[in-house]
Amino acid sequence: MADPFASDEVLFTITAENLEQYRSQLTPGQLAMFKRYPETFQMKVYPTRRSASYPDNVYDASRNNAETTTLLDGGNGINGLANGVAFPIPENGLEVIWNHMLRYRGDSMDLTLSQVIAEANGDYREITKRTIWNFFPSITDLEEGSNLLFLYKSKVLEPVRMAGEVTLVHEPIDQVEEPRRAWKYLPGQRRVRRAPNVAYDNPATSSDNLKTSDNLDMFNGAPDKYEWTLKGKQEVFIPYNSYALYDKSRSNADIIRPGHINPELARYELHRVWVVEATLKDGQRHVYGKRTFFIDEDTWQASIIDLYDNRDQIWRVGMAHAIQLNPQQ
Repeated sequence: MADPFASDEVLFTITAENLEQYRSQLTPGQLAMFKRYPETFQMKVYPTRRSASYPDNVYDASRNNAETTTLLDGGNGINGLANGVAFPIPENGLEVIWNHMLRYRGDSMDLTLSQVIAEANGDYREITKRTIWNFFPSITDLEEGSNLLFLYKSKVLEPVRMAGEVTLVHEPIDQVEEPRRAWKYLPGQRRVRRAPNVAYDNPATSSDNLKTSDNLDMFNGAPDKYEWTLKGKQEVFIPYNSYALYDKSRSNADIIRPGHINPELARYELHRVWVVEATLKDGQRHVYGKRTFFIDEDTWQASIIDLYDNRDQIWRVGMAHAIQLNPQQ
């Protein structure tokens, strides 16, 4: 797909040697990456391009939501949302994380994509899937007050030993009231079965335990295990307009490097983000004791997540290298 900002030049590059002058605009997770990979991890910073744009009906609905949308059931569900940004003027961390989970991504998506399971040394395995998403504003036969967020189906195309595996998901909005429903078809067994425990910190499908189920799309599912605190807004260098990573002329071998992706292909820009801290509630269990989200104010995409273990040590760092799509792409 065409890069609308291909002519932009790098403003400067942040490295382990000069990061002190940018420390206030880096997340603890990014600082940890510089410490772990001082010789290879770097961030090329480009001009800020606020490229997010949406149909008029999404903006109109968002204005209405400011007066109609409310949290329900201790924050595990919402009421009054038809489309658009659920809480355009958020007052707490839960409202911000719901904006991420409910953000506009078109009426539907039909994508062929690669899922890469990478090792620290740069070795990786690749799974190619076709995925189809249908989001609730476009599903016309829903009953009033429906709890459905989206329908999802994926089919493995490669490798051959996994080809034909199908996953089907009915994703509710309030997953405390109505847990996620998922099914899998395994061609070797020639049968469909319910997929249990596709939630919380159970391992994500085909991830080699490198990702939890609720870490897909940076965060998904029920928020009930955490206390959500809105820490405010901050300017941070986040991945943005990362068209070079989606160039079809490049292979995964061009992108994957030991410890991180190829820094020559990553683009970072300075943007305002909402900072939300999720702390595990007393009596709850999860492999992540704390998560800090840095959520872009324009798209409501969680751009960076710092993931902490139960000793309050940074364990993993997630970065979403996103792009703006239009229906023709």
